[in-house]
Amino acid sequence: MSLWKCGIGGCAERFEDIESAIIHQTVDHDRHECAVCGSVVPDGYFAIRHAFEEHSRAEYVRAYDADSTAVRVREDVKSEIEDEADLRTVVEELKRRDAL
Repeated sequence: MSLWKCGIGGCAERFEDIESAIIHQTVDHDRHECAVCGSVVPDGYFAIRHAFEEHSRAEYVRAYDADSTAVRVREDVKSEIEDEADLRTVVEELKRRDAL
């Protein structure tokens, strides 16, 4: 079984499942202010999901001074998480904790 790494800043936390990693990112890290629209969202997966579902790739590139590699990396992370995670369980746990 591979461990999931938090990946926010210098955080070295590792988790046995992706759901625990997402919950950690949401609960234990500061919120992220979207550079495109100013929305404040949990950092990590939810910030990536927000950026790519609410905004165009061009908006993301301009707002974050990103290049195509940065976009692909984040799209790959989003895709990998969505392939693995039971996001319904994550959302239910975060609501239980009142962290969303």
